[in-house]
Amino acid sequence: MALSIRKFDVVIVGAGGSGLRAALELSSAGLKVAVLSKVFPTRSHTVAAQGGVGAALGNMGEDSWQWHMYDTIKGSDWLGDQDAIEFMCRMAPEVVIELEHFGMPFDRNDNGTIYQRPFGGHSANFGEKPVQRSCCAADRTGHAMLHALYQRNVYARTQFFVEWMALDLVRDAEGAVLGVTALEMETGQVVLFHAKATLFATGGGGRIFHSSTNAFINTGDGVGMAARAGIPLEDMEFWQFHPTGVAGAGVLITEGVRGEGGILLNKNGERFMERYAPHVKDLASRDVVSRAMATEIKEGRGAGEHADHILLKLDHLGPEVIDKRLPGIREIAIKFANVDPIKEPIPVVPTCHYQMGGIPTNYRGEVVVPEGGAVPGFYAAGECGCASIHGANRLGTNSLTDLLVMGKSAGMSVLEYLKGQGSHRPLPKDAGENALARLARLDGQQGGEDVNEVRGEIQRTMQAHCGVFRFPDMLAQGVEKIRALEGRMGRTGIKDKSKVFNTARIEALELDNIYETARATMVCAQAREESRGAHDRADFPKRDDEKWLKHSLWYKAGDRLAYKAVNLKPLTVESIEPKARVY
Repeated sequence: MALSIRKFDVVIVGAGGSGLRAALELSSAGLKVAVLSKVFPTRSHTVAAQGGVGAALGNMGEDSWQWHMYDTIKGSDWLGDQDAIEFMCRMAPEVVIELEHFGMPFDRNDNGTIYQRPFGGHSANFGEKPVQRSCCAADRTGHAMLHALYQRNVYARTQFFVEWMALDLVRDAEGAVLGVTALEMETGQVVLFHAKATLFATGGGGRIFHSSTNAFINTGDGVGMAARAGIPLEDMEFWQFHPTGVAGAGVLITEGVRGEGGILLNKNGERFMERYAPHVKDLASRDVVSRAMATEIKEGRGAGEHADHILLKLDHLGPEVIDKRLPGIREIAIKFANVDPIKEPIPVVPTCHYQMGGIPTNYRGEVVVPEGGAVPGFYAAGECGCASIHGANRLGTNSLTDLLVMGKSAGMSVLEYLKGQGSHRPLPKDAGENALARLARLDGQQGGEDVNEVRGEIQRTMQAHCGVFRFPDMLAQGVEKIRALEGRMGRTGIKDKSKVFNTARIEALELDNIYETARATMVCAQAREESRGAHDRADFPKRDDEKWLKHSLWYKAGDRLAYKAVNLKPLTVESIEPKARVY
């Protein structure tokens, strides 16, 4: 089957915050840019970000990018690369002010400056006291950001391919990336997008877990495509569980609720975080709060009929504060928890939220592999990329900061790369064959394994064996179960072709990416014999800098693991040496 070919200077996969910011940088420079998205751009998962963008503007009191850098490194449990972290924290004020000039409707102080709220793990003077650093638009910051960036891209004439799913990377014999194959959902047509540079901004893969704050589109597509193309995945054992997902629904309740003064209570009405983080209490780092909540539930102090959740109290803030600063949260609580937070607390539980690992990159957004350095023509930004800004645990608000900084940085790197490029590299003769073979397998196995059943088995296995607390026997069983599913993956197909619409085909293709993401996570988690950040091992309860101050690299072929050193050397300032992480 001959594929239709479309040529662009740059192809960007994903239209969330990082994809739109990169596209704006490139389209504004006059390049021909295609952005592929499974959903309309303003429905990308960045829309769900609530609390704010971290940047040391100093609008609410003294602040410094170096304090932001310290908090990020401490939050990462010293697994973050300090050059990338310095780069992000120094750039943060610039990209926020740019966003303001793009028309982002930030909340304002009386003097007209951007309002900033407190957030977990944010401090002044290297951990001395809390600071207000989160630049927000009520509790709908991601929503406002996406709309501002999308409108600027429309003005810059970025070309969008909406409801298209990228299938596989196209590489030549030298390993350079030449674009992607993609499927138009409505028609089923497969097209090869031939590009001088390809940028992945596909977001995370939180749908590998049964309970997740992630949208159904977050199926690890970028890391799945990279793994199948022979590119390793970095630090996939590290997944952040957000302390406050609505119990039973998983919908996110922003940390901004606690930033505005909300408090966590157990069934006895006790403010228990004072025992776990006496200095900052409810505004400790997310992994600390999640483990504290899980411990309260495990020890019988959970609330509700089944003692399986914690209570988030904010009625003491008063209706005015809630309706002004947290209107979306009130709406979510009423719709998904059937409680009005003005009158009663919200039931919450730790829920899978964010992927710290991903495609290995540097702070310029270039995809970098141990075997040969930067992969020609390949870039990644946002949650699917791992410049290791977040290390073992992401600091709240740094997701949106990462999107803006790394989206812009990757765009700038692509511009620099294309200065040395002439015409498109020639496509190999077998370009697109992998994608066509996957489609042929799915379509040829009528009555094969049910996609929903296999996906459910993956999600249940990840939830039970690789959650907030990890146990050696459970991890070993989890690896066995995930590996055993490989045979079932090969037998998945479309159950009944007479009733199929392309959504069924999309779900089957997404399952391939879910499986790669889950397998990398489980294998890496079993191998890391320490507790660090979001990775908490019952048999190795302490951080082990001597043996494990290093990044994991997982290769799909043979589940091979390799390791590389954490970069403890910043760009211009002194290194922040590892020490005990206390809040």
